[in-house]
Amino acid sequence: METDNQTWVREFILLGLSSDLYVQVFLFVLFLVMYLVTVLGNFLIVALICLDSRLHTPMYFFLTNLSLVDVSYATSIIPQMLVHLLAEHKAIPFVSCAAQLFFSLGWGGIEFVLLAVMAYDRYVAVCDPLRYSVIMHGGLCTRLAITSWVSGSLNSLIHTAITFQLPMCANKYIDHISCEILAVVRLACVDTSSNEIIIMVSSIVLLMTPFCLVLLSYIQIISTILKIQSREGRKKAFHTCASHLAVVVLCYGMAIFTYIQPRSSPSILQEKLISLFYAVLTPMLNPMIYSVRNKEVKGAWQKLLGQLSGLTSKLATW
Repeated sequence: METDNQTWVREFILLGLSSDLYVQVFLFVLFLVMYLVTVLGNFLIVALICLDSRLHTPMYFFLTNLSLVDVSYATSIIPQMLVHLLAEHKAIPFVSCAAQLFFSLGWGGIEFVLLAVMAYDRYVAVCDPLRYSVIMHGGLCTRLAITSWVSGSLNSLIHTAITFQLPMCANKYIDHISCEILAVVRLACVDTSSNEIIIMVSSIVLLMTPFCLVLLSYIQIISTILKIQSREGRKKAFHTCASHLAVVVLCYGMAIFTYIQPRSSPSILQEKLISLFYAVLTPMLNPMIYSVRNKEVKGAWQKLLGQLSGLTSKLATW
């Protein structure tokens, strides 16, 4: 198919991490196990929140959204990567590549905004606890969640449309693990300065704006915690934010390092490893962080396991 004497590609070839067969088999097993742990861990968190009425609070409503986004983000990248690790011809159709970019970019954007929303929730819980239930009512929580989903999706739709209007000519080799926006833009056989500016501006809006809101929230939270007289009170207030803070450092840190940087750095390999960390490791770690560092979640797990143990004993006796 030719337009204006330029050839438009019908498929792309993802070069991935390695061309060595043994390395690819090892990576396939490793990433498959990590993906299964990610799916299981996040769905267990969602199920636990649904089953335990004590977790029917704004914080865990947003955590449910975060877990669903994490699973969806991992699913938009890892299954395709697993197939290519064992395939000889590592091709992805043009439409599939566009769809992967749209969904992965969308889920990532939704997560950044959700983390800012969760920071606001923690700010209200620590700084204005007596009015927490009044401020964080069901209607507001629903609107904040919808805002997260809509803003991330719209940002992704705009980027995907702009990126795949670029003529790729005969360039079809994507030196990345997936159809990542920077890697796809590099294939264009025209000047992409405007696209790079749009990506930078979007990164500032969708990454730095929520990040600044998170930062402001935690400045207020820390200031409030330091004013608490009792050591036990400060410890309790800190523990209400510890899990969210750990997830924020993981998610925002990797994304900012990837997208807001000088054009000359990091290297292609570094970009792959950073994207891999964000796509594979972060969604797997999030449910673990909320399970290990959260007393309410640990208490819910113990209650559920106790109920299951009691039910098993009754069935065995019967």
